Amino acid sequence: MAFQYKNVYWLWISAAVIVLDQITKQLVVKHFEWFDVAPVFAGFNLVRLHNTGAAFSMFSGASPLFFVALGVAFSLGVLWWLRKNPLGQTRIAIAFSLILGGALGNVIDRATRGYVVDFLDFYYAGWYYPAFNVADSAITIGAGLLLLDMFLEWRRRA
Repeated sequence: MAFQYKNVYWLWISAAVIVLDQITKQLVVKHFEWFDVAPVFAGFNLVRLHNTGAAFSMFSGASPLFFVALGVAFSLGVLWWLRKNPLGQTRIAIAFSLILGGALGNVIDRATRGYVVDFLDFYYAGWYYPAFNVADSAITIGAGLLLLDMFLEWRRRA
């Protein structure tokens, strides 16, 4: 299949996610000490946490190089999927671009710091969602768009 050059257009989203992710993480590192908490409103704090593992701190004993290699391999896979994505499937292209930007944003942290900076902390009535960052949000939104696309495709065929 020839390279779907128009899908490259969507990589600006990946770049924007990476820039926003790195700027927000740098602001947190500059203004917060490790484990600092700043209440913003009921149910939301800004914090500074260091995630040495994967999602929800799984595999926190693994080497940062393992996660860098995994993130790079995953990003190459996403680029391949984006390349294979037929033109006109905008939702999928945007989803892949969000996921790619989020993955690379966290890879940059692992490569430069050895951990990922998490700072968004939501809670409700004693329940705390694990802290996360802009890159994690982009990955989650991208995955949600892929699920939405699969659901809409299923509905269209049904």
